[in-house]
Amino acid sequence: MLSHLTHADGHAEREAVKVMINDARQAADDPDADITPGADKGYDAREFIEGCQKMNIAPHVGQITSGRRSAVADVIASSVGYAISQQMRKLIEQGFGWAKTAGRMRQVMVRGLEKVDQMFVLNMAAYNLVRMRSLGQVRP
Repeated sequence: MLSHLTHADGHAEREAVKVMINDARQAADDPDADITPGADKGYDAREFIEGCQKMNIAPHVGQITSGRRSAVADVIASSVGYAISQQMRKLIEQGFGWAKTAGRMRQVMVRGLEKVDQMFVLNMAAYNLVRMRSLGQVRP
């Protein structure tokens, strides 16, 4: 999982995804690699979806189905890959939930993006250790 810390203003998060997509493409050593970011309904905005499509990316963003028309095309939302992405997104969200409760990320006690980023990375490392402990247990 790639991360990029931003100020939470409703728009910076969407711009951070574009940066992470470029980072993922560079890591893959293939500028045309198929990348499908999965995200929650907060990313279902026309400018974000159009930006992804300009980058030749199929965004697997949760559709807002009540109150307005979703920016996510029905062709994308009805694909098998989309359904898998939405299932996997739930697994990823568990890590964020753990960081907010056990990792004290709900209300951080430090100030500044650099310190919060360090705290987040440390929390995710701790979460991975907890998961490895659970994965190592033999279950009947």
